[in-house]
Amino acid sequence: MNGRKRHVLVDTMGLLIAVVVHAADVQDRDGGRRVIEKVRFACARLRTIWADGGYAGQFVQWVETFAGWVVEIVQRDEEKKAFHVLPQRWIVERTLAWLSRYRRLSKDYEGLPRTSENIVYIA
Repeated sequence: MNGRKRHVLVDTMGLLIAVVVHAADVQDRDGGRRVIEKVRFACARLRTIWADGGYAGQFVQWVETFAGWVVEIVQRDEEKKAFHVLPQRWIVERTLAWLSRYRRLSKDYEGLPRTSENIVYIA
């Protein structure tokens, strides 16, 4: 496996709820489906999910019909050329930054995606 993607679901404080690791050739919306399928019954109070543009399209309708949750896509302001913090999106970015502090997650040391998921939970 040449590359991996991590899809994380966090709460509003940035605490990890679920993670799915898969090959990098899988589209974001397909990885997002795996996360939603994983937490559908575990998160009874969940109502709204904020996501980036990679999850736009059919994923939004699928989540609403499958789990009854609303997906709001957090869009970048095209007028701003420099870096700026996106509302709600910085929470996930902060969680990913926390995870990147762990040496074991800096490279793909694990042979199986499931093992990599468990290392994220441990971290």
